[in-house]
Amino acid sequence: MKKHSVFKYGLLLSLGFGLIGCASNSANKQAEAPDEAANVIQNYIDIARAKYEDSLISAKRLESEINNFLNNPNEVTLAKARTAWINARIPYQQTEVYRFGNAIVDDWEGKVNAWPLDEGLIDYVAASYGSSSDENPFYTANIIANPKLVIGGREVDASSISQSFLSNTLHEIDEVESNVATGYHVIEFLLWGQDLNGTNPGAGQRPATDYSLENCTGGNCDRRREYLKTATSLLVSDIFEMYMNWSKDGAATKDLQSKGTDGGLATILTGMGSLAYGELAGERTKLGLMLHDPEEEHDCFSDNTHWSHYYDAKGIKNIYLGHYMRQDGSFKSGSSLSALVRAKDPALDDEMKAKLDATEAAMLAMVEQAVQGNTFDVLIAEGNSAGNQIVKNVVDSLVDQARTTEKIIQALNLQNIQLEGSDSLDNPEAVAN
Repeated sequence: MKKHSVFKYGLLLSLGFGLIGCASNSANKQAEAPDEAANVIQNYIDIARAKYEDSLISAKRLESEINNFLNNPNEVTLAKARTAWINARIPYQQTEVYRFGNAIVDDWEGKVNAWPLDEGLIDYVAASYGSSSDENPFYTANIIANPKLVIGGREVDASSISQSFLSNTLHEIDEVESNVATGYHVIEFLLWGQDLNGTNPGAGQRPATDYSLENCTGGNCDRRREYLKTATSLLVSDIFEMYMNWSKDGAATKDLQSKGTDGGLATILTGMGSLAYGELAGERTKLGLMLHDPEEEHDCFSDNTHWSHYYDAKGIKNIYLGHYMRQDGSFKSGSSLSALVRAKDPALDDEMKAKLDATEAAMLAMVEQAVQGNTFDVLIAEGNSAGNQIVKNVVDSLVDQARTTEKIIQALNLQNIQLEGSDSLDNPEAVAN
């Protein structure tokens, strides 16, 4: 996928209510009900732990299915591995609300969910991909086919596709963000291959024989097997790291608790607002719609973007309501931001819950289209006015939800909060140019 460098970090979200954090006259004023607020923060920690544990469990299931596939590569075992990948996205996407505001999560996230990626770095690609990029000398390095290579005078030894090589050498090599070598989307590409359908229906169609030692297609099947196996085991290891960070004495837990009550609430709302506005509404949805570009689809190889977006939004709703449905069907709940807001302003709580429901309904409309074959890349196609409107409804609902998030920040007298922005929302002319 080609990367468009249009995302601006640290923009103050100003949507008709003034800059966030300017509502209170006292910089030291504490949010209401500090004891209850502390309980809300603790429940937020507990839900993080549960979500990352579910992400770890599902990543291990993915690893098991990939091992089964590699032991017996055929279309049936490949389909099972792909299903396991899609299922692994369900709990992980619900964790993304923790990314913004929690520096430990944000610094780590690029290892597991970075996108878009220049897939020619990793494996063979179609001629339509192109042979070079002015921005990326490793655009078609094809590590799977080249155990050793020299690019721009730099020698790269890829003879062993180890976890260390992927993490410490190849990932974002040459400081190019699209040189993604680890995480969910690398595994997705290795399972599905390129989606060459443009804005027409259909996902990637990599054959199972790309992993066969007896009937190899695509060449270098032994190294492709090694890459897939290593990337998957690394994903499990990376998620385990974040699971431990949210333990009682984990780094993420301690960091959040050190911020105090107001700082903790500010972190929660930063995550909710930034994911809804700059990231999900802007970078992952509006940008692709503006450009009518399937290369801007989040899960572009599998055409699973509708579900990834749905569960991102679900993660925001989880945090506001203070509950989470675990993958085993159990229900985890506790003190909620909703109750805290309700004690302050019942009408505002009703408004936020209505906005969350509206976003979920807009997401479900997109999911229903995908079930009929109209996946995200089809909906954003130029000239597909009905599909474009469905995607636009998602963007509008998320932006509207962010407006109410800003009201909540003001109602709780929280200070100096910055939400992520996106040129696609804040400065669309920059995208067009």
